[in-house]
Amino acid sequence: MIHEIFMPALSSTMTEGKIVSWTKSPGDKVEKGETVVVVESDKADMDVESFYEGILATIVVGEGEVAPVGGAIALLAETEAEIEEAKQRAQQTAVATPNTPSVPAPTPATPIANNGASEAPAAVAVSGRIVASPRARKLAKTLKVDLTSLKGSGPFGRIVAEDVQAAAGQPVQPTAAAIAPLPTVPAPVPTVPTSTTVPAPAAASAPLGQVVPFNTLQGAVVRNMMASLQVPTFRTGYTITTDNLDALYKQIKSKGVTMTGLLAKAVAVTLQKHPLLYASYTEQGIQYNSNINVSVAVAMEGGGLITPVLRDADKTDIYSISRNWKDLVARSRSKQLQPDEYSTGTFTLSNLGMFGVDRFDAIIPPGQGSILAIGASRPQVVATEDGLLGVKRQMQVNLSCDHRIIYGADAAAFLKDLAELIEHNPQSLTL
Repeated sequence: MIHEIFMPALSSTMTEGKIVSWTKSPGDKVEKGETVVVVESDKADMDVESFYEGILATIVVGEGEVAPVGGAIALLAETEAEIEEAKQRAQQTAVATPNTPSVPAPTPATPIANNGASEAPAAVAVSGRIVASPRARKLAKTLKVDLTSLKGSGPFGRIVAEDVQAAAGQPVQPTAAAIAPLPTVPAPVPTVPTSTTVPAPAAASAPLGQVVPFNTLQGAVVRNMMASLQVPTFRTGYTITTDNLDALYKQIKSKGVTMTGLLAKAVAVTLQKHPLLYASYTEQGIQYNSNINVSVAVAMEGGGLITPVLRDADKTDIYSISRNWKDLVARSRSKQLQPDEYSTGTFTLSNLGMFGVDRFDAIIPPGQGSILAIGASRPQVVATEDGLLGVKRQMQVNLSCDHRIIYGADAAAFLKDLAELIEHNPQSLTL
């Protein structure tokens, strides 16, 4: 019997996927549950497993090519006698994309557990899969190099072709980019939290006079933003004094606490009293969510952004939140987040304060009811209660809300309570 391997839906917003690399070649034996291909969705690279055992007869969608969700990307034969039939079938039908797949689509690979080991292999990411470029995977297969034994020299430990060549004892060939760098699109101003340790992408020379296609992530952002335009939105601003929060941060920074963690925790604790602010609109009515999952916008190198999620931030201690955030940022940069780590947020933070931006408005993500835009904290001359002038550090925050379910009084009450917490009781965030 011949089976079709389909492009899976790796997230709720994914409409098409790009083949990063095939881990199997035509003629290779495939076991049920074995990874056969790495797919780039709109937010991450994912290993995709086969639901069947057999022989990879023919690849329909090659590396670097795109296929719609549900479209056939390869044919799998159960026996060697069926391989030729599968090839002919692919040629004769041009492997038309079915509207409704007749067999289950493959699912993302299950992360490998650590099993208590003190340290994961050098090439294995936190999520359990090997982080390697498509060219490195192909070279490793050709040169018989075990990727799990390598320590990558690329960004965030990603294994690149040069690492494989060095392990095989081959002279390292400079890449084309090193010989003649191609101009790239300058990254948009990132919405990265002030305490994020990841530096902003370096400015690149723009390809003036050229049209550069959107990458997969940028395309997903475009679709999401177009959907957000359908939401009737209003915005409410507030000025918050941050002296006490800044003092607390200085006290506990050495314990690994980040300012992003503090802000996320403050927002999450405040949201406990305002369930409408992390609810969402549905045609049937208001969807009240049972979890306070705070998403924080992070810029991606090469363009686009992603929103890693701090799940149950109201119930998680500040030290664990900060550790989780550092891990999420690192894995988002290497495109190793699982779908539920970037698509389950119920409230979003966006921070441009690190760039000195005083105030800005953020766009509500699809499926959420509100988003908080945070500006820079600056010294300001203010009038004190006794009628004198003094200097306090203050930041501007702007809350964007879906007016179908949230009203001005709801937004104002939330911001008032958030300011009260940050200004007068930030120590409670460490409890």
